Amino acid sequence: MKKILFFTVAALMFMGCESFLDTENLTKKDTTNFPSTFEDANQMVTGIYSTLSMAISNPQTSYFYAAELAADDRFGGGGENDKLMQAIDKLMNSEPDMFKTFWEARYRGLFRANMALETLDNCEVDVATLNKYKGEAYFLRAYFLHELAEMFGEVPLVLSTEPLNIPKTNIDLIYGQIAYDLQQAISLLPAVKYNTIESGHATKWAAEALMARVFLFYTGFYNKSDFPLGDGTGEANSGTVTKQQVIDWVDDCIANSGHNLIDDYRRIWAYSNQFTAPEYEFVKDLADAGKTWIVDGNMNMEHVFVVKCSKMADWGTITGYSNQYLIHFGLRADNGGEDTFPFGVGWGAGPVNPTLWADWEKAEPNDIRRKASILSVEDETKNFILGADKQMEEAGFWQKKFLTVRAHDADGNLKNTFATLQWGREDDNFQLGHVQDHIVIRFADVLLMQSELKGDAEGMNKVRIRAGLSAKGYSLDALKNERRFELAFEGRRWADIRRWGDAAILLARQEGVTVYNRGLPDVMKAFGGGYTKRYQETNGFFPIPLSEIDLSEGILEQNAGWGIATAEFPGW
Repeated sequence: MKKILFFTVAALMFMGCESFLDTENLTKKDTTNFPSTFEDANQMVTGIYSTLSMAISNPQTSYFYAAELAADDRFGGGGENDKLMQAIDKLMNSEPDMFKTFWEARYRGLFRANMALETLDNCEVDVATLNKYKGEAYFLRAYFLHELAEMFGEVPLVLSTEPLNIPKTNIDLIYGQIAYDLQQAISLLPAVKYNTIESGHATKWAAEALMARVFLFYTGFYNKSDFPLGDGTGEANSGTVTKQQVIDWVDDCIANSGHNLIDDYRRIWAYSNQFTAPEYEFVKDLADAGKTWIVDGNMNMEHVFVVKCSKMADWGTITGYSNQYLIHFGLRADNGGEDTFPFGVGWGAGPVNPTLWADWEKAEPNDIRRKASILSVEDETKNFILGADKQMEEAGFWQKKFLTVRAHDADGNLKNTFATLQWGREDDNFQLGHVQDHIVIRFADVLLMQSELKGDAEGMNKVRIRAGLSAKGYSLDALKNERRFELAFEGRRWADIRRWGDAAILLARQEGVTVYNRGLPDVMKAFGGGYTKRYQETNGFFPIPLSEIDLSEGILEQNAGWGIATAEFPGW
């Protein structure tokens, strides 16, 4: 591979190094003597994890956010001036650098993972600890590459801390490296029960689950039978990962991890917390039975991998971020009070497409997950204000899984977040107080991937039975429905409909759907030639930040479909 100076990625590398090692520089530490101790190794790996929170602190640029708004079951929403939200939904541009912050966060994470893998052998730690830290670094590097590849397609594959100007890397080499890293993580991370490892840390089981997720996307989207296995250098693929190997890993995760399904689907979501549930009729029975939301990550059997958030969040640090997705997906101002209890205020991104509500009721009329996942303002709120604060693209339905949740204190005062009572955040800050962990991989997803890989209904029916539904025979259509319903609003619908080849048709179903814009009846309109045309032009990939292309002096090329006039979103 030709290697010349790559100013954009190099700049991120140096920023990552400078910020990560600032305190070490004060004590004359550099890469010749850092890391060397257990504390150094722990600090280095913690630095990789901290980049996960960087994306959540500025969520509108992240892959999870883009995937949610771009998929068929949610609209863009926001106010009349929130062009970014609406543009993402329509696969259109709102600004040249709309995903720059996320790009920087992921490449900073890659730099830190590369730094760890280059230097951890210098540490004076026992072999088991060293292997664990290496396994975490491999997992995180694979995770960063997986998100970049699903979001942007071919990107520069950076596997060292050396500043290089690298053009887009062949997609097979990128996925080959992901497979290599995950294989390393699986072999290095300890085979111990999930709850013996601190919540939020990578585990062998998370690596096995991520291998299945990436395998299904790569083989489906690129029409392949096997997964390329890289040689670890990013230069060549030396073999394959077979479907049977992936099945064996998923089976291992299910049989030996200790993960399982929580008894009641509603207990996965924060609205069933101990302070809110007694007053929220939908989950009052859980409160009465003393079976509310499971707060402790190590006690939550369904959390295979999560990004940790903290009550100590503030605007000036890179640690302890609150879960800003909840604010972005919250109800716009003039809602979010007593009349919409327990759901609170936010920016109004991602209103739910009413087609999902109707399809779900038709397919599974007795499925508790529908009301556990979707807020119908007609059914559950008293005086919901359509068009509040010039809300756009709303149809009376909002997702509940990642939404601001409120509670009353002992004196009956409505608190901005239940976290004020749950974790004792003193300032009751409605922007910084949302500290529930962000779920990346959930055990139900692992069961559904097992069914899809094997072509049998065992895992799928475990998920159905937990929802109070009867078992059914396996078919791909049944599996598609189950993933749509069980995993609604968890960031996987976009990848699913792309890898199944369904995106172009399903996205077009949004056009003509009745919505309210600024409180007035309207319909979802076509822009840029329509949803199908924009998907066909872009293949579902998002634009590389223009500033990154400029900094590379043309070495890095823009993705297809984004350098044309019809890609610019004009606004409503």
